[in-house]
Amino acid sequence: MKIVCGNSNRPLAEAIAAYMKVPLAECNVRRFADEEVFVQIQENVRGDDVYVIQSTSYPANDNLMELLVLIDALRRASAGQITAVIPYFGYARQDRKPAPRTPISAKLVANIITHAGADRVLTMDLHAGQIQGFFDIPTDNLFAVPEIARDIEQQNSRDNVMVVSPDVGGVVRARGLAKRISSPLAIVDKRRDKPGSSEVMNIIGDVSGKSCVLVDDIIDSGGTLCNAATALLENGAADVSAYITHGVLSGQAVERIDASDLSSLVITDTICATEAVKASSTIRTISIAPMFAKAITRIANGESVSVLFE
Repeated sequence: MKIVCGNSNRPLAEAIAAYMKVPLAECNVRRFADEEVFVQIQENVRGDDVYVIQSTSYPANDNLMELLVLIDALRRASAGQITAVIPYFGYARQDRKPAPRTPISAKLVANIITHAGADRVLTMDLHAGQIQGFFDIPTDNLFAVPEIARDIEQQNSRDNVMVVSPDVGGVVRARGLAKRISSPLAIVDKRRDKPGSSEVMNIIGDVSGKSCVLVDDIIDSGGTLCNAATALLENGAADVSAYITHGVLSGQAVERIDASDLSSLVITDTICATEAVKASSTIRTISIAPMFAKAITRIANGESVSVLFE
């Protein structure tokens, strides 16, 4: 088995490799003067099972191209099986046609990764479940809920916790977490006026006196969570925290979160933390490296991955 990584999230790749007690394979990933990607695998991978760890986060196009070139280099080096480990799958929010003459970019990216030579994909908390079916190769979608539930139970008294979905679309995810920690469920009903902005409309459920925990897969601008936190407090919540798998946190999101009514925002390390995130007084990161390490080990041994969620 060999583990290689690009530049998108080397700290996570190193953590996964350390957990598995497998060194990262020597790999040179750099840019030419015109910003073209160049890759050289610097050790023999012939016949090996190779796991390429690369999130397609910002800059999404650069990191996606790195992943594709890494896969191509490994295929041409006669790797036995290539698994693309994509902790954060970019373009996932373009999973359908929201208007006429628009692309389904998530499907296009799935096709490109497959055509590049990947034999399998391992990812986490896809924005839409149907994306798993966009690939024509085996695709395992891990869930961060077990790690999130463990952290919630360590940080809170379970008796007073109420899981909250920040929108109707996230109810299934929130319900899964609520069931795992035996918590009631509330929903924030909102209307989004334009991309990057949201307006909280109504709270479905009695949150009075509760420690509300918002849960979602992605935080980008932060507008949804900040508005939801304010609405929950206005409806009597004792405090509001949030657990989000993928901390995209674009633009002024970190400043917005720090100035919001959220007592804390917990994200995972599927996306490499920026200096602003590291310096935030509100944001905390938990690692999902152990879960990926266990999943990779089980895949390599031909064992079930679903037991990780039981």
